Amino acid sequence: MVTVDEVHEFATSLPEVTVGARHGNRTWFVAGKAFAWERPFSKADIKRFGDETPPEGLIIAVTVEDLAEKEAVLASQSKGFFTIPHFDGYAAVLIQLKKVGKRALREAIVDGWLACAPAKLADEYLSP
Repeated sequence: MVTVDEVHEFATSLPEVTVGARHGNRTWFVAGKAFAWERPFSKADIKRFGDETPPEGLIIAVTVEDLAEKEAVLASQSKGFFTIPHFDGYAAVLIQLKKVGKRALREAIVDGWLACAPAKLADEYLSP
């Protein structure tokens, strides 16, 4: 199990990250672009689950490079990663902190940051 404090630690360890709020939820930004945010379920989201029980606990949304990357992440069936109809056609995945491992979460956060960071900053981060 991962805590939101660990999400914050992972995200803010990356260059030029700022923290703010979007729709009342803590959000991590790079160059003004959100790459990760707390994403509680709305009433409409819960209704769409129907008879299925929604994932419990804190949920984080993380940006991915594009829809192909989203499909690849979901196809890998990594523990804790999922999506909902509200995110159809949107390049982001949801992560259930109660189930995800620290390594997988950190990789997702870094990938989200790389997808949103300016090219020069991303290149500097990836350079040895």
